[in-house]
Amino acid sequence: MDVMGDKATLFETGRFVQPSSEEATSAETPEESREVNRDDTRDETGEAVEEARRRLAAEAGDVEAMSVLGAMLLRRGDLDGAEPHLRSATAAGDRAAANNLGVLLHQRGYADEAAGWWRVAAVAGSAAAAHALGRHHRERGDEPAAEYWLRQSAEQGHVLGAYALADLLEHRGDGGAERWMRAAAERGHREAAYRLARALDRRGTQDSGADNGVSAVAEAEQWYRQAAARGHRRAALHLGTILEKRGDLKEAGRWYLTSAKDGEPRAACALGFLLRDAGDTENAAVWWLRAAQDGDGNAANALGALYAERGQTQTAERWYRAAMDAGDDNGAYNLGLLCAAQGRIAQAEQWYRRAAYAGHREAANALAVLLLQGGDTAGAEPWFSKAAEAGSVDAAFNLGILFAGRGEDAVALRWYERAAAAGHAEAALQVGMARLREGDEREAERHLRCAAGGGSAEAAYRLATVLDARRPPAPAHELGEPTHEKTECEEWYERAASLGHRRAQVRVGMLAAARGDVVEAARWYREAAEAGSRNGAFNLGLLLAREGSEPEAAVWWTRAADAGHGRAALRLALVYARRGELAEGQRWADRAVSLGPGEVAERAARLRDALREELSA
Repeated sequence: MDVMGDKATLFETGRFVQPSSEEATSAETPEESREVNRDDTRDETGEAVEEARRRLAAEAGDVEAMSVLGAMLLRRGDLDGAEPHLRSATAAGDRAAANNLGVLLHQRGYADEAAGWWRVAAVAGSAAAAHALGRHHRERGDEPAAEYWLRQSAEQGHVLGAYALADLLEHRGDGGAERWMRAAAERGHREAAYRLARALDRRGTQDSGADNGVSAVAEAEQWYRQAAARGHRRAALHLGTILEKRGDLKEAGRWYLTSAKDGEPRAACALGFLLRDAGDTENAAVWWLRAAQDGDGNAANALGALYAERGQTQTAERWYRAAMDAGDDNGAYNLGLLCAAQGRIAQAEQWYRRAAYAGHREAANALAVLLLQGGDTAGAEPWFSKAAEAGSVDAAFNLGILFAGRGEDAVALRWYERAAAAGHAEAALQVGMARLREGDEREAERHLRCAAGGGSAEAAYRLATVLDARRPPAPAHELGEPTHEKTECEEWYERAASLGHRRAQVRVGMLAAARGDVVEAARWYREAAEAGSRNGAFNLGLLLAREGSEPEAAVWWTRAADAGHGRAALRLALVYARRGELAEGQRWADRAVSLGPGEVAERAARLRDALREELSA
């Protein structure tokens, strides 16, 4: 193939001073092919006229016409018709024809001969041919040669050459990959834009919080946008994810929809969750179904959960199995949950084990709980440990309970601390109480605040008692002095009370009574009493008695005394004594003596003896 001479001779002909726009590339990259003076709006008649004109010129010996005609026929798929024209133009020194002849031969399966013509064209300065030649060498494992030719193509501004070079360098872990990926992306290559965005996204995630991390994420979003706008469905999916995290749900939904319509099952699944959160479960199910049918295990699980909530357990089980078949371990875990809810313990254990052996940490925790409930403590502990080591916060907390039950408080505390560090409110409460027992009030307060902030009523109450103990004695108020504003400890008492903590409710009632707010005090006392608090019932009785409602007060004192409240029993003894019902008064006095405490028992004994003397007189 020395008919074209060397590169210098080719340029001396003047043919390559202005490269022909007809230059095409390999069959795998058709978007690089171009036609001379091609107008996309031209109708078929115009193209036929153009072809006839080129054919006449080619028959008259016009080399450019031969090259263009060969390319037109090649693009149409007429390889037999294209080959003689391309060979003639190539023999006359046309670089584009040499490149396109390589394309034709590659399509016929003559890869080595194609590479020979691409080399001729690449040496003559064809960026497209250099790209095709680079890909040819990479396919054969000759990476040094591939890099050489791809770099030649990329440095001439060839977009696919830049992308292919970036791909090769990235495969080798070469830091120069990003430069060429960016070059391809800037020239409109959508896959390059997507891969550049992914690299920036990962970098931003690793450096989250730092300025360069934030900058990388922001730049990633722009490249995702560029790729998504050019129809890249995975870019649209990732763009939707970024927007959803930011709270731009409407725009996120649009990109999810675009991606889902283009056939991306993960986008269809994400769109389903977005619709579900908006309350549109019917349309959510439509998109989940579409994604599940395309093999998305997460969508299958979502459908299973939806049908389980509706009580359609057989359909739910079918979708959970589909999720499992799609390789989603959540399917087996959810089947375990479904069986456990139905009381099918043996089947639940089977599914939990399957998911746990596959590495599902919450399944391991659930299996351990199941074993523990069945009395198999020895079997439960390894699964709790496996789940906790894999990051299950609940498993770490459960290990704390397990070791605390054995009296191994130091080991239990370590697991509680681990769970608390991950945000487990009840674990933080246990750590806080342990620190209180040790006398480390500062650390105790820190953990109690975490637990209380996480919704633990007991922690809110304990925190309030710690703060309450620090309050200085209330000064003697002068007549007419306004009552003080609520302190922080009162606010925590109220938080615990609002969460149903009975002792906190009684304490809030006492604080309200101290402020003179009888209505508020009665409300909290009554709420505590109705929930079973004997102190709440006793205090409500006192409040009612002071307000002149002694019969109703006796009802609440009776409830408190029946629950073991000695002072309430003494109050009842006094009430019945005043009414003249001495035998009933003596009975309650006896009850108060047995209940105590000491001071109450002493007073009740005196009253009982007096009533006995009165009855025997």
